[in-house]
Amino acid sequence: MNKIILKIGGMSCSACSSSLEKYLNKQQGIINATVNLVMSQAMIEYEDNLTIEDLNRFIKEAGFESLGIYDETIEEENNIKDKNKLIIFGFLALIVLYISMSHMIHLPVIPFLNMHKYPINYSICLFLFTCFFIYYGKDIIINGVKKLLHKTPNMDTLVMVGVLSSFSYSIFNMIMIILNHHEYVEHLYFESCTTIIFFIKLGRFIDKKSKEKTKEAIKKLVQITPNKALLKINNEEKEVTIDEIKKGDILIAKPGMKIAVDGIIITGKTHLDEAFITGESLPVKKSKDDKVIAGSLNHDGIIEYKAEKIGKDSTISEIVRLVVEATNTKAPIARLADKVSSYFVPCIMLTAILTFIGYMILGFTFNEAIISFVTVLVVACPCALGLATPLAIVVSEGLCASNGILVKTSEILENAHKVDTIVFDKTGTLTYGNLKISKIFNYSNYTEKDLINIVSNLEANSTHPIAKAFITNKNKNVSDFQNIAGIGLKGFINKKEIYVGNNKLFEKLNIKNNYKKDEKELVENGNSIIYVIENKIVIGLIGVKDILRSEAKKTIATLKNLNKDIIMLTGDNEKTANIIATKLGITKVIANVMPKDKTEQIKKLIEEGKNVMMVGDGINDAPSLASANIGVSINSATDIATSSADVILMQDNLSKIPTLIMISKKTIQNIKQNLFWAFFYNICMIPLAIGLLKPYNIVMNPSVAGFAMTISSLTVVFNALRLKKIKFN
Repeated sequence: MNKIILKIGGMSCSACSSSLEKYLNKQQGIINATVNLVMSQAMIEYEDNLTIEDLNRFIKEAGFESLGIYDETIEEENNIKDKNKLIIFGFLALIVLYISMSHMIHLPVIPFLNMHKYPINYSICLFLFTCFFIYYGKDIIINGVKKLLHKTPNMDTLVMVGVLSSFSYSIFNMIMIILNHHEYVEHLYFESCTTIIFFIKLGRFIDKKSKEKTKEAIKKLVQITPNKALLKINNEEKEVTIDEIKKGDILIAKPGMKIAVDGIIITGKTHLDEAFITGESLPVKKSKDDKVIAGSLNHDGIIEYKAEKIGKDSTISEIVRLVVEATNTKAPIARLADKVSSYFVPCIMLTAILTFIGYMILGFTFNEAIISFVTVLVVACPCALGLATPLAIVVSEGLCASNGILVKTSEILENAHKVDTIVFDKTGTLTYGNLKISKIFNYSNYTEKDLINIVSNLEANSTHPIAKAFITNKNKNVSDFQNIAGIGLKGFINKKEIYVGNNKLFEKLNIKNNYKKDEKELVENGNSIIYVIENKIVIGLIGVKDILRSEAKKTIATLKNLNKDIIMLTGDNEKTANIIATKLGITKVIANVMPKDKTEQIKKLIEEGKNVMMVGDGINDAPSLASANIGVSINSATDIATSSADVILMQDNLSKIPTLIMISKKTIQNIKQNLFWAFFYNICMIPLAIGLLKPYNIVMNPSVAGFAMTISSLTVVFNALRLKKIKFN
C-alpha cells in the first residue's frame, strides 16, 4: 500500500471536495481517499498497481487539477497578482454599477451613456465591461460546466448557470435594442453578472488569506532548520549543505548555531532551545547520549553529534506530515456536512427551475422569472456550508500545535471533550521517571557498589524508566539478555544467571520470598522495589523513589472539576501506588498489572460504556494507548513515527490534557455555530430569492444575492478564526 498527498486545484466548496472524494474512492486500486477543502489537498492510499499519473488522471476526470505532490518546503504562490486583479476589477465593478444605477440614486449620469437617450451606447458599454468579468471569472464558469457534465454539481455550477443565464438574457435584450426595440433597455442585467463574479472572487481571496494564516505553524516548522552545518572529517571542520549530510556523519554545533539534523550527542554538553517544537521556553540541558532535534538552537556549549534522522525521516518532517494528515482526516461532523452539501446543490438547482416554471405559470413576465431563477442560484451557493467544518478544524489544529499538542486525526480533536474516564500510567507519566536509589538491603558477599554494578549492567539494556536510577555504562558482558514483561530482566554475567525485577520473580522462579518485611518497609516509604537474584538466590533488595511531576496534582484537580473519572493504572505494587495516588488526589488505583493486562483493563472500561483516554509514556505503553478511545503519549518528541498514541504532548506537560479537552469543546461549539449560521442564512435567503415576500415589497436581485452570499462566507471565516483567541488558565 502507498500513501500520497496531492495538491488540488479548482476546488471552491464542500460539494467540490465531496464529489472528488466520492469519485476517487470509486476507482479500482484506490484504498481510501480523503479530500481537504481548506488545505486544497487529497490524501490518497492506493495499491502498488497504480501510479501517480493514474491518480492525476482520476483527478482530471473528476473535473479538477492535480498540482503535484505536496511539498512542505515550497512556499505558496504569491498573492500579489490576485490582489492587484481584485483591485482593478473592483474599480471596474464600481464603474459598471455607476453606469447602470446612477440615475436610480440621483447621481449625475454620463451623457453619452444615458440609458434613455443613448440605449445602444449604454447596452454595448455594459456588455463590453461584462465580457471582461466573464474572462476574469472563467475558472468559475469552466469548473461549473465540468461539474455539470460529470453530474457532480457544486457551487461553481450554481454560479455558472446563474451568470450565463443572466448574461445570455441580457445579450438577447441588447440585440433587440440594436434593432430599435428600445423598451428592452429596462431588462438588462449585465451589472448582476459583474457583481456576482466580483463578490465571489472577493470572498475567495479573503478565504484564501484566512487559510494561509492557519498554515503558519506548519511553515514555521518547515523553515526552522538551517541550510548548512559543520561536518567533522578527519578531525577537521567542513561547512556543508543539509543535502550533503548522510546518516552516521559526525556534526559539530557551536554556541549560536542550530542543530542541522536529528541525532545523538557523542561528546560535549550544552543547553538547547527546543521551544519551536515543545513550546518550552527554558533551554534544555543536553549531554552525552542525549538526543537532539533539528532546528534546536545551541546556547552555550560545543557538542559533537551523530546524524540519525535526515530529510523526511526527521522529527520536524514527521510532525509536518502528521499535522497535514490530521487536517486531511475527516471528523464525523465534517462527513455529515459533506453529505448534506452533496444533496444541497441539486436541490437548489431544482428549486431554481421550479421557481422559474412557477413564475411563468402564475403569469409573471419572462424577465421576472429569469431574474428570480438567477437570484435563487446565486444566493444559495454553499460557500459557508463548505467552510463551516474544515476551517474550524484547521484553526484548532494550529492552536493545538502552538500549545505543544500534536493531534494525529481531526476525529480525535472532535471527540476529546467526550472523554469521561482518564487512565494514567504511573512511572514516567504521573512521575518524571527520574528514579533514585533510596535504600539497599544487601544479602550477599558483594559490596553495595558491586551489587549496583550488577543491576546497572542489566538495566543498560532496558528502556524502562527504572533503568535511569542506575549507572548504565556497561563494564561487564551480559549474555542472553531477556526482558520479562511486567516482571523484570534476565541475563548471564560471568556465567551466573541474574534476575532483576519485582516480587513476581518469586512466583516465576518458584522460590520462597523471605524478605517481605524489608519489602514492606520500602513500600511504606513510597519506594518501587527491585529484587536481585543470582542463580535463584536473593542477593539484594533495592528501593528506588520517583519524583511526582510538578503539574500532576493541579492537572488531576482540574480534570476532576471537568467531571472526569481519574484512574491510576500501574505495574507497581499496590501500597506504593496508593501512596502516590493519595498525594495526587486519585481515589481509584489498579496496581500490580502486567502490560498485557493493562490493555484488558482499558478494554473492560470501554465495554462498560466508558469513553476512555489513556495517558502513558509513549512506546512503553503502546498496546494500552492503542486500545483506548484516545491514547495520549508524553516523552515521545523524538519517537513520533513509532508512537501508538493519537495525541503527543510535546512539552511532556500533563496540564496540556485539560487544554486539549477545552480546545476540543470550543472547536465543536464553533463548528455547530458555523453550521447553524450557514443553514440559517439559506433558510432566510432562499424564500426571499424565490419572491415569497414580494407582497410586502421585500425583493432581492442577483447583485444583492452575490453580496449576501459573500457576507455569509465571511461570517463563517471570522467565527472560525475566533478560536485563536481561546484563553487558557
